[in-house]
Amino acid sequence: MDLLEKIESLKQEVNNTLVSNKDQLESFRLRFISRKGVLNELFNDFKHVSNQNKRLVGQALNELKNLTQSRFKTLVKDLEEKEGDRIKAGFDLSLPPVQNTLGTAHPISSVKLQIIKIFERIGFNVSDGPEIEDDWHNFSALNFPENHPAREMQDTFFIRKNPDIALRTHTSSVQVRVMENTKPPIRTLSPGRVFRNEAISARAHCIFHQVEGFYVNENVSFADLKQTLFYFAREMFSKDTKVRFRPSFFPFTEPSAELDISCLICHGEGCPICKYTGWTEIGGAGMIDPNVLEFNKIDPVKYTGFAFGMGIERITMLKYQIKDIRLFTENDVRFLRQFTSLY
Repeated sequence: MDLLEKIESLKQEVNNTLVSNKDQLESFRLRFISRKGVLNELFNDFKHVSNQNKRLVGQALNELKNLTQSRFKTLVKDLEEKEGDRIKAGFDLSLPPVQNTLGTAHPISSVKLQIIKIFERIGFNVSDGPEIEDDWHNFSALNFPENHPAREMQDTFFIRKNPDIALRTHTSSVQVRVMENTKPPIRTLSPGRVFRNEAISARAHCIFHQVEGFYVNENVSFADLKQTLFYFAREMFSKDTKVRFRPSFFPFTEPSAELDISCLICHGEGCPICKYTGWTEIGGAGMIDPNVLEFNKIDPVKYTGFAFGMGIERITMLKYQIKDIRLFTENDVRFLRQFTSLY
């Protein structure tokens, strides 16, 4: 069979080819269009055609090439239409659409955002810092002397090869970094994740979130601290929330106090949640110790300030009556779906 007869035979084969699936379509492509297909072989054979027949054979070859490419596009289109009809046949278009199942914000993230917005309304900005801290920012600059018993209040995860480096135990370390690089007046909030070597239970975890804030300026008093936290409690919980301060001790504040709010369950009348006291603790606060200001090169004679800290998990548990802190890290969708209405 000479070359012209072979070309005519292939034209008939191309025109008669039908495909019903992707494998047959791929076989067609490999046979005719690919680099190792029959078209390339014919063009290689064309080199040996005599000069007097080159025009006639070349024209036939180009017709076969155009026919093959056109036929391939037609086969692709026909197969796509068949696939589309097959997909449509598997659906009942009269059924209602499937509900969108997008995820939602985690309750800790939502409550953290609520806290930030409350304090932003009274002039606080947000500061961030590293979760792996050195001894100076995590302890010493906050008036924790070396070997002082106060350090035992923080069950710390130290880095084995470097005892001066640890996972931060509170976000007060961010406040130290802010004071190092900012001149008063300073009013900032430091939300973030912290780590303590504690046994995990319904009320405690080794990883949790804190939000700490402080304000440094001239003539800052304990009354300013009380009014700030009173405003926060009423905005975060309800207008009927009552606040009380109990004397306490923290190395970086003096005087120091624990902050309680009236129980959200019994509204101060007494119940098992508040241990029949009518009050639940939400955090600690106090006036910044002059030593802390001095360590951070702020004149403690000219400036005073207050600081406060609260656990975000604690706030969330009180706000939504959650009794087990472990639920926040277990990623149980049955629990998380209860908070889809939060922003």
